[in-house]
Amino acid sequence: MGILGAAKIAPQALIEPARRRDDCEVVCVAARDGHRASAYARQHGIPESLGSYEALIAHPGIDLIYNALPPHRHADLTIAALEAGKAVLCEKPFAMNADEARAMTDAAARTGRPLLEAFHYRFHPMFDDILTQIGNGAIGKLCAIKAEFSVAIKYRPGELRHDKALGGGALMDLGCYALHWARTVAGSEPRVTQATSKLSEHGVDLVTTAQLEFSGGVTAHVRTSMAPGQRFKALLAIQGTEGILVARNPLHPHRGHSITIRKGLSIRRYTVPGETTYDHQLAHMIDVLKTNAPPLTGGADAMANMALVDAVYAAAGVARP
Repeated sequence: MGILGAAKIAPQALIEPARRRDDCEVVCVAARDGHRASAYARQHGIPESLGSYEALIAHPGIDLIYNALPPHRHADLTIAALEAGKAVLCEKPFAMNADEARAMTDAAARTGRPLLEAFHYRFHPMFDDILTQIGNGAIGKLCAIKAEFSVAIKYRPGELRHDKALGGGALMDLGCYALHWARTVAGSEPRVTQATSKLSEHGVDLVTTAQLEFSGGVTAHVRTSMAPGQRFKALLAIQGTEGILVARNPLHPHRGHSITIRKGLSIRRYTVPGETTYDHQLAHMIDVLKTNAPPLTGGADAMANMALVDAVYAAAGVARP
């Protein structure tokens, strides 16, 4: 495996999970600055470093590339990697917009190489349990969903989440999770009935809220914020005709989580055992590579999530790069 970008997320997302396995290895990292790539490789015990993304993509000893770069470099480099015969695990959000997501997915189909979106939460047993409870009618027929992922992200020069041209913004960086939670639970694609955004002086959305409507009249309220003073909040609440399921911290369940099912006077609260979300993500990626297991992310799902991001921004009147 090789890493595109000397990224802060890569140690917990790939490097450490790979060290806990005996069937894969991170062998190379690339950055635009060769000195930075070399320092990163030494810090994290990676055997090789390169001073260009293109060199990593052409590396003959790499089977899987982790694209950990900002969203504005997801499409071009992911497509190049696929065309070079590499499988790709691409960070979220998948692309800058739905058109780029479609081009990436088309490239994966054309080359026959796996392309997954790194929605790491989706691979943890906690979310499988949530879907099982809903599918088994634990709270009756689905009625409404509330999803929020928010955390303060301080502005500083070079902070990609505050740079629109790089794919920044609360909805792109955080809210894409909340939209994905709602879509995955509903099992269908919604229309946006209303959306609002609060923009920073730099033109990125600090707060975005959206009202969605799925088939069968199921509604969803989604909120995301990276505004100063915002406390961490990762919450998914699902209302049914017979009860409600509340999932706290579906994002990083290995850091503490709970599922509460309220049905009449009955209250059941529990947790779901598992490794880190990133361990489960890597296990799934390798399973896809080795056994052709159906991928849980990427493909039509990735295109649909980016299309929904586009639609929310459009409804909120937010201009995109």
